[in-house]
Parts: sequence; structure tokens; C-alpha cells
Amino acid sequence: MRSSFIFLLSLGCLLLTFDAVSQHLESLAYRNVGPTRGGRSTAVTGHPAHPGTFYMGTTGGGLWKTNNFGSSWQCISDDYFATGSIGDVAIAPSNPDILVAGTGSDGIRSNIIIGKGIYRSEDAGSTWTAIGLEDAGQIGAVLIHPDDPNIIYVAAIGNPFKNNQTRGVYKSVNGGRDWQQILYHSDSVGAVDLEFAPDDPSVIYASLWHVRRTPWTIVSGGMEAGGIFKSSDDGSTWKKMTTGLPSGLIGKSDLATCAAAPDMVWALVEAPEGSGGVYVSADRGESFKVLSNKKDLVDRPFYFCNIDVNPQNPASIYVSATRFWHSLDGGLSWNRQRTPHADNHGMWINPQDTQIYVQCNDGGGTVTRDGGKNWSSINNQPTAELYQVNTDDQFPYWLYAGQQDNTTIAVPSLPPYAYTDDASQLWIAAGGCETGPAVPKPGNPDIVYANCKGRFGVYNKRTGQEQQYYVGAQYMYGHNPKDLDYRFQRVAPILVSPHDPDIIYHTSQYVHQSQDEGKTWNIISPDLTAFSPETQVISGSPITRDITGEEFFSTIYAIEESPISQGVIWTGANDGPVYVTTDGGVHWTNVTPPLPAHGRVQAICASPHDPAKAYVSIYRYLLGDFKPYIFRTKDYGKSWDLLTDGKNGIPGDFPTRVVREDPLKPGLLYAGTEFGMFLSSNDGDTWQSFQQNLPVTPITDIKCKNNDLVISTMGRSFWIMEDRPLLLQLLSPVQHTALFQPTETIRHRMLATSESSIPHYPRSGMLIHYYLESEPRSDIVLSVYDEKDELICTFDSNIPSEDDEDEKKKEKEQISSHIYNAPSDHLIKKEGMQVFKWDMRYPGITSSSGRNISGPFVPPGKYKITLKVRNKTMSTYATILADPRLQKNGIVDADLKAQSDLCLRVLDLQSEIQDAIHMLEKELEDKDDAQLRLLLSELKTEEGRYQTPKLLDQAGYLYSMLSRADQVPGKDAYERFETLSEQWGTLKNSSQLKAELAD
Repeated sequence: MRSSFIFLLSLGCLLLTFDAVSQHLESLAYRNVGPTRGGRSTAVTGHPAHPGTFYMGTTGGGLWKTNNFGSSWQCISDDYFATGSIGDVAIAPSNPDILVAGTGSDGIRSNIIIGKGIYRSEDAGSTWTAIGLEDAGQIGAVLIHPDDPNIIYVAAIGNPFKNNQTRGVYKSVNGGRDWQQILYHSDSVGAVDLEFAPDDPSVIYASLWHVRRTPWTIVSGGMEAGGIFKSSDDGSTWKKMTTGLPSGLIGKSDLATCAAAPDMVWALVEAPEGSGGVYVSADRGESFKVLSNKKDLVDRPFYFCNIDVNPQNPASIYVSATRFWHSLDGGLSWNRQRTPHADNHGMWINPQDTQIYVQCNDGGGTVTRDGGKNWSSINNQPTAELYQVNTDDQFPYWLYAGQQDNTTIAVPSLPPYAYTDDASQLWIAAGGCETGPAVPKPGNPDIVYANCKGRFGVYNKRTGQEQQYYVGAQYMYGHNPKDLDYRFQRVAPILVSPHDPDIIYHTSQYVHQSQDEGKTWNIISPDLTAFSPETQVISGSPITRDITGEEFFSTIYAIEESPISQGVIWTGANDGPVYVTTDGGVHWTNVTPPLPAHGRVQAICASPHDPAKAYVSIYRYLLGDFKPYIFRTKDYGKSWDLLTDGKNGIPGDFPTRVVREDPLKPGLLYAGTEFGMFLSSNDGDTWQSFQQNLPVTPITDIKCKNNDLVISTMGRSFWIMEDRPLLLQLLSPVQHTALFQPTETIRHRMLATSESSIPHYPRSGMLIHYYLESEPRSDIVLSVYDEKDELICTFDSNIPSEDDEDEKKKEKEQISSHIYNAPSDHLIKKEGMQVFKWDMRYPGITSSSGRNISGPFVPPGKYKITLKVRNKTMSTYATILADPRLQKNGIVDADLKAQSDLCLRVLDLQSEIQDAIHMLEKELEDKDDAQLRLLLSELKTEEGRYQTPKLLDQAGYLYSMLSRADQVPGKDAYERFETLSEQWGTLKNSSQLKAELAD
């Protein structure tokens, strides 16, 4: 079941010119390669009826659930929610199966994702229904009446990027079918928190917040514009609480109540120096007194600001901020409590056992069962927020990015070596820090050029050290950007020239070039930004300064050099201008597309086919403009065409983050938006969804690597789509039964994981796609032939059935045990596009004990593939390549051919011996013959522990030695094979066995 959002999007795509081919793309899918290192979570909850079950809302990866105290998590919002950003989730106290989730996180940093309404589930999150408030923006809190689950209250912060009248407190009395705005202040002030009085749900407390996010600052607070409100009549009327609270300027606040002390209300309040902190009321909010003005409790309140109280002990108070703080004396003193990750956002405490609680932070959700002494892992949540993706040139290649709230990270596309069940053993921090990028040096993946908030470093994987070469070496925190010599964005790009790996570009408001790995930097451009005075400000107003480089404006945000013409360089600034040079930086021309000011040039694609052609994606999201903007130029920027009018495939409220042109086909474009992937095969004239199996989450970057499409996301880690060349074939309309040419496939022995695992590492195999215009009555047959046109293997759609549960179970067991030689897929004869995965092996045998023994890999080379449907036989050719790493070990294709040949000879020997054993055993069932029994004892090992292995097992032992790795067969292998063959020949030619075989 899919949400109405997904359905309408798909329907809109079908109406485009792609309707003839879209069904053929269904066989293409992405696989998630991790990391499972959690991203930011700002909402958690639970229910005392199910103490091991918790829910976690992430800021980009959707809503997740655990049934085992956080040992594992499953996403429960995919296919239902129109955004991956979760503001709050509540469980009906009277029915733990009823959930209400509000989208749009309240941590309003610059990479925040907009909310898209409220969702309700009546089956503990298995299915969801959208219940309105699509324009309410970020949701700060959801409350469900303790006795009536149809009465719901919602705190709507509103659209964080522009004023809107949908801010305030909402109420529904019919489960979300209808909503009434019951508290409204103004179009710039929203509601961020709600609490019931524990003993009287007609008494409701609300926090209002004046907030606005722009690209260059965060505004949190206003004069008399926010604060704490109370209703004593189910929200019909409200009164502002002022006694004892900060007066005048007030910012974000958060509330807490305690079942053990229902008259008390706690508030964590952002206010000017000396007045912000923790307040408490003993008379249901009528008056407050300050408990603590400790600065650490209200650091970065736009991002944090959460207070919770132990339901059984009002003296036990928790504050979530950069650190996690706990007071045991009612808020007079505070101790830092360890959590698995810094930057804390909230918690839920089990009211029946307060040693059990779930906590959320910038690393995800984590559960404690002993009051915070021990926690569940945050490395089991594939919700990483990644700003970009780069790849190296080794095999298997690795993916690199900056992971928000963590470090840079590199993960492999396939496992390069053996590991246990913990894939985190493969992760590498590759210099820099959370912002990235991390760019491996072409030709030497041990060297990574990395960025940390504008600070350039050279990381060496072999030494684990990072040499630092900051441009200007000026400490940037705390500055008005106009006063800096060099304005570096926290995600300042790094580019290695595609023509010379020793040339590196790094950008502030200038383009800096180094040819000695950062030791020396030269400025090769003027200021290529708009540098408008009104955007050069101290970020964080009017109460809390927040200057980390995140809001530095008028910096170069994107840079690309033409891959086919050295010296043609394009730049784009986060305040709008696009420049190009055609002479390596000697002269620059302003070629900004026609667009209102301050749009961020999120990404540039220099065409891999034409140096005069480029694409830019402009992101005006943080200005309150959600339109998609992708522009194309064919004349070095003299003129531009807008490729996204909101009507040609990409919806009008899907901001665009990245666009790439496929290096194999001019005009084949991939676009990443705030809410998913899109594809154009006609140079952007029209678009269609290319979401496939991706979750709804921002696509931050796209790269074409070898035959793969590689993407990064802001909330669901890295994804890879293989078989990109096949896409070119599938984009042509296919009306009749067809067999497609497989993509060149590398034969490897790397470990595999199941499709449901994250990371998903597929088993080695060649993907063979075919299209059936209708389901044939007779079986279809797929055959593979070698270069001599000799048959290697044949697959029939009737053997075995795709519904054979035993086969599925067997394959699952093999995959889970990391056995790489899982069998080929079953051939499907249903109408439509189908895919068959051939394991690239010769047929194997089944041992006398019933165990399947896989055949050896076919050697690298060219193979013919045929598909017989009805009376028609189609054919194509495919190429199998050796693992590129083998050459470094001196292994060439001829060696692999020799290995396959010898393996086949040994397998044939095993097969002959098994046939003889089967014949002898059958004969001995009818008569007990001593000579025959003696022969059998020479062929088959006697049952029992550590019995002497006989001829069949000796041959199997040799086959195992030969087939475990890609190698040249050793001299001993050949000699042992000759010995076993001679032994078999002697036994086979014995008079009695010869007679039996003749019969």
C-alpha cells in the first residue's frame, strides 16, 4: 500500500511521454550499502504496556520501531509518509496500537526537511493514513487524550522559511478527519510543545515560539511573541503565563509535567543572558520560579531545548542539550550523564519502571534498561545524513561523504575482505569531519582530500594521520563572515581536476588552486559571489549567537571542471551567481541564470559530452521557495533553459538538489530532489520518477561510477543501482518479447548478504533482463554457450518453481552463512519485464548425501545467451571479466581457464564415482555380494567419526582445494588428480565393476 502522495506522483509520471517505457524500468532497483551508523533523531516514545517497544522519529530517514529494546530497528513509514522528517510521534495511552505521527522536525538547522502533515496508525505502525495539516510545516508535539484516542492536539511550528498562518495549536475530536486551530498568535509565531496536566486532560500547557530560518541566520525569539500558555477548558480559551518567567524577549521553550506531582510544571526557556534556564511552577503554571540559569542547559536552543521529569520522582529532572544533563535535587545541581552520542534532543521514560527509557540524539535512538548505565547501539540504524558522494578507483570501489553529526565516512560498494556479521568493521573515517567532502585522490585511494567546515586536510589511510593545510589558517567561528579574509561554507567543496590528479580546487569566495596537495594555495579567481551586505550578519538572533560557518553566506558552494576540456571550470555560489572560465581561471564570466537573488547553486554538472554544455540545480528552499530549478546551457552560459516548470514531471514543490548527465548517453539526466529521484531521457524536456525502491528522503548527490549509479541521501545513507548501461536499452519502448544484452560483469568471490540486510552485498552473478509481452503457455528456456558455441547450462521456467519454499529456505541459509556460490535465480515466465541472475558457474552435482556442490566459475570471456519463448529463440552476447585485483597477484585469464578446466575434470570424476556408488548400493539391496561390498568400500567412506576417506571424498577434497579461490592450479593438484583418476580407472576396469557398469 502506498500513500496518496506516492500514488499521485506515479500517476503523474504515467501521463508523460515515458508511459511506454516506465514499466520496463521496474526491474531496476537500488541497494542500500549503509552505513548503519544512525543519523539525527529528535522524537522518541514508548508505552508501558509494551516495555520493549519504542518508536524513533528521524530528521530525514522516517519513523522507526523496535520490539527488542533497541537491538534492531525497522522503518515503518516507508511507502506511507510524504517526507522523511519526523517532528513527534505519540501513542494513545488507552490503546497502544493507535499512533499519531507529525512530520517536520523541530531542530531547525540549515539542512532541515519540511513537514508534510499528520499520519495515524491503528495497527501499531504496520499501516498509516494521512490525516491532514499538510501545510502546518514542522510539528513540535502531538498529544493524544488519555481516555479518547480520537481527541488529538498538535503543536505546529509552521513553515520555518517563511511566515504562514498555519502556525499554532490544532485540535481534532474525530481522529484527525477535521482540525480546528485553537491557539493562534501570528504568522511568525508557532507552537513547539504541548503537555497535559497529568490528572486532568482538560488542562493543557503550550509553548509558543517565534522562529525563522534563512540561509544566512537563524532567528529564535521575539519581544512578547512567544512564551507559555495555558488552557483549562480543553483548549477553547488560553491565557499567557508570565508570573516569574522572563519578560520581554523570549525564545524557544519546552515543558514537562510529572504524574507524581500533577500541580507542578517545568519549563526550559531560551531568554537573554542571565534569565534563560529551568523554571518550575507549583501551581499549575500560574506562577514560576527559576531553578537554574546554567548556560549549558540552553545552549543552541533552536536545535535542542528539551526537558523531561521522572514520572515517579519530581526531583529527578533531565535536560537534553549538547550534553545530556540530570538533576537529582529538583534542578538545583546538574550532572552530565553519558549517552552513546552527543547532541541530545529528547527522551521518553517508562512510567511503570523509570529505569527504562529511550533517548534520541544526533546518532539516532538508544534504549537503556538500567537508568543510563548501559545503552543499546546506535550503529543499527541506516539513517545517515550525507552531504555528498565521491568514489575512488579501486575494486571494489568505496563511497565517501561527510555524515552530519558524525565524521566523514567511507564504505565499500562490496566487501573487499572477510568480516564478521558486523559491517561496521568495514567503515573508515577518512579525514575532515561531519561536513565533508572527502575526495579520494585518483590513482591512489590511500590519499583522501577532506574538508571540515572549510578546513582542508590530506588524510593518509596507511598512517591514519591527516595533514592540515587550511587556506588562510584563520579561525572562522564567531565571526561576521564579512570580516573574514576567506568565507568558507562548512561544506566547502573540493575538486580534483579530471585531467590532472595533482591539481586540486578548494573554494571560499574565491577559487583556490593547489598543485602540491595543499601546501601552497593560489587564488585563481576574483570574488565570484554576490556579497550582498544584508546577508553578512552575526548568525543567531536576537538572543543566542550561533556562528559555526553553517550560515556563512556569499561563498562558492559548487565547482566543476569539464571532463573533456581542461580549463573549462564552472562555479556556483550559495547566494546565486554562476561563473565560468574557459582558460583555467585567467578570465571569468558571470553567466548566472535568470533567477531571483540568493538562490543556492546546490550542484553543477559539466557535461561529459560537450564542453559548452552544463546543468545547474538551484535550491531556494531556505528562502521559502519550494519550486524545482534545473537550468541547462549549451553555449557556456550565454543562455539558459529552465528544465523544471513544475508540470513536466518533477512536481512544483520538489526542490532540486543535484543533476547529473550520464557519461554514456548525451541528454540522459538524473535529478535528485528533496523528495526523491527523477530521470529524463530527452535532456530535461520531460521527467519521470526514478524512485524505484528508494525511501522518500532528500537525494543530496549522484555519481555515475563504472556501470553503477551511486547516490547519497540526507537521512537514509548510500544507495547503488547496478546495470546502468542496461537502462539505456530499457529507455527505448519495447512492445514485443525481447532479450536484453547484459552489462559487462565482474566475476568475484566477495561475501554476500540477503536483500533485506543493510548493507546489502549481492552475490556474484550476471543480471539477464528479458521482456515477455504476454505469459506463454509453454515453458521458457534460457541457455548459455561458450565462445566455441558449446552449451554450458540451461534453465527452464518449470524447474524449480519460484514458489518452492525449500529452495528459498536453502538460499536464505546459504546467504546468511556467507556462502558466495548460491544458486542462480529461477526463470520467471510472467508477463512484463523480468530479471534472471546467472551465477556464472558450470552446473554442479548433488552429492550422495544430498548436498549440492556448485560447479566452478566459468572463465572470463564472451558468452552467448539464448532465450526460447514459444517457437522463437532470441540471442545476445555477454562479457565476463576477471576480478581486477587478480592481475596484481599475477593471475591472468588463462590461469582461470586452467582452473575451471581442472575443476570440471575433478567434478566429472566425482560424478562418475557417485554413479558407480549408486549402482552398487542398488545392487546390494537385491543381493549381498562380498566383492561388490569390497568395491563399494573403496569408493565410499564408511559412516562414523573420523573414518578413512575413500575415493569419492578424496576427489571432493581436491575439488574443494581447487575451487575456494581464484588461482593457478598447483602442481600437486594435477598430480593428485592423475593419482585419483588412475585409482578410479583401476577400480572401474575391475571385472566385477566393469560387468555391473556394462549392465
